[in-house]
Amino acid sequence: MTDSVRTVGHSMYEAFNARDIAAAEAIFSADFVSHPLGTTGVESVRKAWAGLHATFPDVRIVVEDMLVDGDRVAVRTTMHGIPAGSGGHALPTMMEIFRVQDGRIAELWGMSTLNRADR
Repeated sequence: MTDSVRTVGHSMYEAFNARDIAAAEAIFSADFVSHPLGTTGVESVRKAWAGLHATFPDVRIVVEDMLVDGDRVAVRTTMHGIPAGSGGHALPTMMEIFRVQDGRIAELWGMSTLNRADR
């Protein structure tokens, strides 16, 4: 199970980086819940990805660490292609935890430093 859960995680970041918004249908469950965004459904993922791609055309997410425990995955990533803040701070980072059910991401929790990158 660990390998299949890890594969789903990598698929999410690969699809985001490839701008393959349609792939969200195969990666996220129909009743997907994003706890940080307070949204549900695959359409919320497509909108979030499209918004990030529009705001930061060169954005790319790099997985730094991925830990799997049963049906849960914890991931630390860095976001490249986002202009540095006025203080030249480090790349924005994200910490995400998601739960996989029936081969798809069913829930996601997370936080990022993106909104603090220019402080």
